[in-house]
Parts: sequence; C-alpha cells; structure tokens
Amino acid sequence: MVHALREAQRVLKRGGLLVDLRPAAVHRRVGVSYEDRYRLLGVMRETFDDDRAADRAVTQIQREGRLKAEGRTVFACNRIMDRLGDFQEWLADFDRLGKLPSHEWLMRRVKQALDVAGGKARIVVSGPLILRVLRKQEATSQPAKSAGAS
Repeated sequence: MVHALREAQRVLKRGGLLVDLRPAAVHRRVGVSYEDRYRLLGVMRETFDDDRAADRAVTQIQREGRLKAEGRTVFACNRIMDRLGDFQEWLADFDRLGKLPSHEWLMRRVKQALDVAGGKARIVVSGPLILRVLRKQEATSQPAKSAGAS
C-alpha cells in the first residue's frame, strides 16, 4: 500500500487531492428490516489486518511529508439486499481472500428471518465508511551533491 500511495503522490499535480474511501475497521452488523421494523441478527467477526496495514501506510506517507491530511469523516453505510442469494454472494465476495471465519451461523439466522417474514424482509448490512482527503505536498528540494563529495 505504501508503494501505491507513493505512486499516487507522484502522479498528482502540485496541490492535488487523493481521496481515500474505505470501510472502517468495525465489525459489520447484519439484520433484517420489514414492516418499518429492524431486527439485529448478528455481528460479523472480520479480521482487520489489511485495514490496519492500510492505515499504517497512510500514516507513513504523511510522516514522509508526501501527503497531508486535509479532512476526515466517518459516515454510516447500509448495504440492502432482497434475497438470501444476494447476501450469500456478498459474503463470498467479502471473503475473497479467505480471511473471514465461518459465518454459517449468520446465514442460518438470515434464512430463518427471511422465511418468517415471507419475502417482505430486506437484509441490511451496516458498517461505517471512512473518507480521508489527502493533499500532495510540495517536494522539498534536496541539496545538490558537489562533484568532490563522497
């Protein structure tokens, strides 16, 4: 990630902005919504190793003086799905790296809740997103080496 941020900084014009939008390192909440009611079914147990590594990379680039934080905000994001198959597909995509522990228990709860609601329920996955805006900093000029310097 540090390499990617350095490359982004390299191609940005002077004073250009980099937008970093990622899910927060917070366990997503899964529930069902029907008839203006919401029922929490469970909380996912994701690993956040990659998220923490990305945060460290952003911090490193800022310490190097390449990018400067201009702003940061956190906002709620709800993913709403109509069918169990949509949720299964989302969960499989979410676990594309194989780092997600089994959530079969959650699949059973979602299926059961949808069966009870009779097709009227919607699956809701909630988790915050973090938006950071970083500005490219002026390159500090390095002193020229003299011909006789070693």
